[in-house]
Amino acid sequence: MTPERKTTRPLEGHRHTPPGQHEHEYEPQYGLPELLPRDEHILWQGTPDWKAVALRRFHVRKLAIYFVVLLAARVAALVSDGMPLLAALSGTAVLSSVAAAALAGLVWMAWYSSRTTVYTLTDKRVVMRIGIALTLSLNLPLKRIESADLGLGAAGIGDIALKLREGDRVAFVHLWPHARRWRFARPEPTLLCLPDAQAVAARLTQAWAAVHGASVLNAAAPAAPARAVSPALATR
Repeated sequence: MTPERKTTRPLEGHRHTPPGQHEHEYEPQYGLPELLPRDEHILWQGTPDWKAVALRRFHVRKLAIYFVVLLAARVAALVSDGMPLLAALSGTAVLSSVAAAALAGLVWMAWYSSRTTVYTLTDKRVVMRIGIALTLSLNLPLKRIESADLGLGAAGIGDIALKLREGDRVAFVHLWPHARRWRFARPEPTLLCLPDAQAVAARLTQAWAAVHGASVLNAAAPAAPARAVSPALATR
């Protein structure tokens, strides 16, 4: 992937923000590194649900359960050695503080990651403004997207993973956590934890079909995935 220079290149890579400066502080158009051409229009913009990011990508709930079990085991061990319950609880103060700090740090990362993320769908591409310490703008033309998978969770919050055409690749480390799990050899940029993900998926499908000259009701388009619900979108 090569550094981004123009908004009209077939597949643009990522652009780094200068140290100490956030891209969204000077971006000419919200969520975008450059102004869109006059013949291109925004169809949708959104950000991840930070609570869902904390639970699904940073695994805060699982880690909290792990710490509770660890603390309970520690207290039980101390009590079994003859220590009074209150003293045993006091004996876990350091471990409790470490657990609270770790959980708070992960929650903050999930919140800030969501706060600094903007996904943009236009009639020609998907743009992902992502990053915490270092802001990146990923420009993914719809022509270079082979297919998309929708993963729905509770309350309609879901992920949309974008499979790029062979030869187009964005490094997994640049994408994380905005990447599909376990796809290291061929990473898939992912619109993460979207509220009302199904509606966003429908818009993406319509835009993809228009670019590829396909009918949404006709799954026989050459670039369509074999298990598609529509030409561009499969549900997992």
